[in-house]
Amino acid sequence: METKIAKTLDGKALAEKIQAELADQIKELQTKIGRPPGLAVLMVGDNPASAAYVRNKEKSCAKVGIASFGKHFPKETTQEELEAVIAALNEDEQVDGILVQLPLPGHLDSVKLLHQITPDKDADGLHPVNLGRLVREEAGLRSCTPAGVMRLLAEYHIPLAGKNAVVIGRSILVGKPMALMLLAADATVTVAHSRSQDLPSITKNADILVVAAGIPGLITADMVKPGAVVVDVGINRITDRNGKSRLVGDVEFAAIANVASYVTPVPGGVGPMTVALLLENTFVSYLKAAKEKGILIDK
Repeated sequence: METKIAKTLDGKALAEKIQAELADQIKELQTKIGRPPGLAVLMVGDNPASAAYVRNKEKSCAKVGIASFGKHFPKETTQEELEAVIAALNEDEQVDGILVQLPLPGHLDSVKLLHQITPDKDADGLHPVNLGRLVREEAGLRSCTPAGVMRLLAEYHIPLAGKNAVVIGRSILVGKPMALMLLAADATVTVAHSRSQDLPSITKNADILVVAAGIPGLITADMVKPGAVVVDVGINRITDRNGKSRLVGDVEFAAIANVASYVTPVPGGVGPMTVALLLENTFVSYLKAAKEKGILIDK
């Protein structure tokens, strides 16, 4: 019997397509609005992974024509200093999106800082107001990673209505908003987590399986329903026996590719989509600000 290989959900290709479309729109609108969109990424300390993420975001901004107002602060920066910076950025008409790069040094309260960002400039889509809009299915900025997953599923015309969707992970960053977005698309949603009993019995029922647990190789081929769509949100750096480090997801990609109908690779799956949706959120805020000032009028 011939082994079927799952199709790859290519987040990198779709992210490049979204960025090309944004670049065209920004180029056209910049002359009407009088400025490019602006994104401020705030980073504190010298976490190497965070520094790499910030560089990637700034490169992506430059690629589409978004101005970067990034600020890099020393590790000992106080809560009050950061709150003052956010307050100034909230009032800055050149800035449409504000993002605080996590993790932060232990003495800083990341939740309190997030609450300081005005909801319409919340590029990460994590402010309680934006999460409330998601719950109510109202227009608003959406959490970038789950929104990226939804765009990826839509790009490949994967039906969600009436399907059994299982989300593994219940974080405010991915799991909870992911479940709400799938619910809004008429999927029947189950959320599993570290306290869930008999995880394989839950995952085997999933037509759509979204894994965001942060545990390398958590999902094996025998836990996946034949023909399921598997979205791997996990990004884990592991070191092999030869001392070489590499990025892997939460699912055993090679084995699952023989069972699933679609699967996302790591890297190259959900990661690029997160950045693309961050840029899109900034662009959405830019359009909204221009319309509120009467510079752009809805047709």
